[in-house]
Amino acid sequence: MDNLAREAAHSLTLLKNRGPLIHNITNFVVMNFTANVLLAAGASPVMAHAEDEVEEMVSLASALVLNLGTLSSSWVRAMVKAAEKARFLGIPIVLDPVGAGATRLRTDSAKIIAEKIGVSVIRGNSSEILSLATGGYSTKGVDALHDVDEAGEVARKLAEDLGTTIAITGEVDLVTDGKRVVRVANGHPMMPVVTGTGCAATAVIGAFAAVGDDPLAAAAGGLACFGLAGEKAAAVAKGPASFAVALIDSLFGLTEDELLQGARIVEG
Repeated sequence: MDNLAREAAHSLTLLKNRGPLIHNITNFVVMNFTANVLLAAGASPVMAHAEDEVEEMVSLASALVLNLGTLSSSWVRAMVKAAEKARFLGIPIVLDPVGAGATRLRTDSAKIIAEKIGVSVIRGNSSEILSLATGGYSTKGVDALHDVDEAGEVARKLAEDLGTTIAITGEVDLVTDGKRVVRVANGHPMMPVVTGTGCAATAVIGAFAAVGDDPLAAAAGGLACFGLAGEKAAAVAKGPASFAVALIDSLFGLTEDELLQGARIVEG
């Protein structure tokens, strides 16, 4: 959809001009990579998960990104406190329910944040989204056991019920707010080979949400931007290690015009 591509390109320019603070409560595995991805996109990252400071920190931020990757009870409490404060202040919240369906702690924590507090966007793989909707699906650790199309209609209904936008990432991403459904075809098969690309994609969505008013546009635009950077990186990478570096470089150098021309966002 040309209008969503234009909005994505405009948001990228806003990001690079404004440098919004993105508060991440994320996992140990991806903290460094996620921070560097956000910096390359033009945002200013902060990783803060101490219960005693999350409310104060999120008050300074333009978006809050919650990632369940390396979860503990204290981190859940911190996420809930930060999310409640962000919700009160009208700050967009993006949730990555990593491994939902694999353990009860992950599934229950994701459902508490999504259902009782409310978020702007939920970004996950198909199995994670199915687990939030039904509680009856499982994952292979943090990896999906289902394809995007299996979860599409469930995601649409869940988005409608929760009043949120859901982004399911896969070979072709699906984004829905319950009324609209769009697909994002940007990306490269090398991306799942590097740990943290899914988590980083969630953070980029948070950055786009920080400079826009439409969560669906932020999710689609963020995924198109990150996916296009992946395509550019794959063209010069020799393997996963060089790809990770090239991905950050490509994101840093991506221009508004390149995203406008390269974003593959379609309705349906």
